[in-house]
Amino acid sequence: MKTVHSDKRVHRIMSQSVISGVCAGLARYFGIDALWVRIAAVVALCMMPALTLVAYLAAVIILPRWS
Repeated sequence: MKTVHSDKRVHRIMSQSVISGVCAGLARYFGIDALWVRIAAVVALCMMPALTLVAYLAAVIILPRWS
């Protein structure tokens, strides 16, 4: 069985950022428009604010910046 190595990584994209580039980076990783990721983030923030804020702040700290 072959193992497949992917160079696909998640980054914070600063050139398309509104706040910190997390949503833009996730959108590029999944190959969708950043608007959909931002809408999902707002919905998640309304439904579970504490968990969403913790996850977003963790992503800001962990994900490397991409210009």
